[in-house]
Amino acid sequence: MKASTMTTSTELEDRAILVSLVTGDETDDLVRYSMEELVRLAETAGVEVLDTAVQKREKADSKWFIGKGKVEEVRDRLRELNGTTVIFNQELSGGQVRNLEEYLDAKIVDRTQLILDIFAQRAKTREGILQVELAQLSYLLPRLSGHGKNLSRLGGGIGTRGPGETKLETDRRHIRNRITDLRRQLDEVTRHRKLHRERRKKSGVYQVALVGYTNAGKSTLLNRMTKSDVYAENKLFATLDPTSRSMPLPSVGEVVLTDTVGFIQQLPHDLVAAFRATLEEVLEADLILHVVDASSSMREEHIRVVDGVLEELGAQGKETVMIYNKIDLCTPGEREMIPTGENTLAISAMNDDHLEALKDVLERRLMGEVVTMRFPIERGDLIALAYRVSDVMESETEEEAVVLTAKLQSKAFALSASRLEPYIVK
Repeated sequence: MKASTMTTSTELEDRAILVSLVTGDETDDLVRYSMEELVRLAETAGVEVLDTAVQKREKADSKWFIGKGKVEEVRDRLRELNGTTVIFNQELSGGQVRNLEEYLDAKIVDRTQLILDIFAQRAKTREGILQVELAQLSYLLPRLSGHGKNLSRLGGGIGTRGPGETKLETDRRHIRNRITDLRRQLDEVTRHRKLHRERRKKSGVYQVALVGYTNAGKSTLLNRMTKSDVYAENKLFATLDPTSRSMPLPSVGEVVLTDTVGFIQQLPHDLVAAFRATLEEVLEADLILHVVDASSSMREEHIRVVDGVLEELGAQGKETVMIYNKIDLCTPGEREMIPTGENTLAISAMNDDHLEALKDVLERRLMGEVVTMRFPIERGDLIALAYRVSDVMESETEEEAVVLTAKLQSKAFALSASRLEPYIVK
């Protein structure tokens, strides 16, 4: 079974009402931001947003998700505005989708489907396409009974891109077979990626991973730090496939910066699982740069979401520097609220002086300890090696020896440790 050809959003003309259910004690600010984010997600997917609706209930309705009265309101607004789609800010069960479709006579899409659809549009590499299809099929498999009418609607649109349009003719066995095949292909990709990482390790190159909430400015920072031209735009999930670029640091040597996919609230678990091979770049990194949009009113919530995904990946204990980006967009009051500390830096990726300050932080964090090495004067080969794998701060020549005081470039030094360690005196 092959993924079907994607159809452009402009041809589909999805006209949607967005609905969110609040069942907890979320603050009004958080509820408003969550809905604003759903609007941005919908617009990113190419949807025309007609209206929004929020309902507060103690718990979700097992049949309709929202209350029956609210369903009737949404139906009336759909007819009034000539809408075609209803997008929910939470994840729905297959039965709820089926009930809502039949009653509203409209396409029903939940938040997970919407995010998967955006990823399907953005995936360009073979690995990215495989990962998105695996996530879509893993999401769809337990919901087949609830998506029949949705998948049979003419015109496709959000929720049916990627492999979605072919599901009506398949059964669970075919989908399971395809999932098995996709996992096999991704295992092969993972194996190649692992070999590549091991080669980089042996070369003594430092790995630095950029992580952060979507649209925090990671790709712009990567471009500016490495003088690259990675696609970057002020929109959610502007870049999907991970990108690595090298950057020289005088006291450290070559550093590879890797830009990872942006995180978001309620990032689908199927997506995290499918992209695990990609996100494992974070686990292998010597240092993590957690990029935060300092100008966002929800930056603390963004940090919490990213920390949660890092914990899910098993990377919560990695050495991390917090980068508060976009301070040029902050008010003076917002700047004062940015935390300060040894592991924190406030910058604008567009400011050259700020980038130099960030490079200084990287050098300090990646450099090893300061040692003194004493070599016999006739061992010029070892003295030259010490200069190559460390940052020599002082050199003193004695009658029968050369004494070097140096900062160790820990990765480069590790490759030559067996030859140099016997000459370390302090």
